[in-house]
Amino acid sequence: MIRIGSLDLEEKAAVVAVILENPLETSRKAAEMGADILEIRLDLLGIRDLEIASETIRKIKSETRLPLILTNRSSMEGGKWQGKEAERTELLKNLLSLRDGPDAVDIELSAGRKARDRVIKAAKTCGKTVIVSFHNFSETPPFQEMKTIFEESFLAGADIAKLAVMPHSMKDVLDLLRASLDAKEAGGAVCAIAMGRLGKHTRVIAPFYGSVLTYAAVEGSVSAAPGQFQVDEVKKIMELLE
Repeated sequence: MIRIGSLDLEEKAAVVAVILENPLETSRKAAEMGADILEIRLDLLGIRDLEIASETIRKIKSETRLPLILTNRSSMEGGKWQGKEAERTELLKNLLSLRDGPDAVDIELSAGRKARDRVIKAAKTCGKTVIVSFHNFSETPPFQEMKTIFEESFLAGADIAKLAVMPHSMKDVLDLLRASLDAKEAGGAVCAIAMGRLGKHTRVIAPFYGSVLTYAAVEGSVSAAPGQFQVDEVKKIMELLE
């Protein structure tokens, strides 16, 4: 069973609201819009201090009662972290042991293996869900390569393997959905995202091909990635499709 907090993701895909500015205010708004999970983007929030991060997480959890995914995205994969790589992953690792802290952590497949393994080990020790992610903002890898990315993510220790790509054709989108479905049928939990205009519809249909998470923007806040709907829009469309 794959869970983030108390949510059973095998029962129903979850809508994740990306929190990237005004964390408390945006988190409250996301909860009002019906978000299932909040993703706290430390890199976009500009939070580098352990105490500030800890207090922010505690306040958000206390006010929203929603599960949290902790992300501190590297610049190599579209993030805004300004600092040393060791500091980036160490901050993630230290926050995982917080009482009433994050329920899941997102760490890139491309992160240095030793640092990535330390974050994953810390998460497993604390009973947190591990998302191993891979982002390509310029293109969609070939079908077989995407299958390999999913496989490598699980071998690295992922509970959920996340793959976000930029399609240049509808065939690219279909290849991603095929790779996602194959991973699901092999027993893996995945999150598959095709970004931009061509892939926008995958935000709501990917769950039918195995995706257990879909990411959305909060009203009044900027989007973290091209093609994101707002939380309430995703919820409404997914309910209509069920």
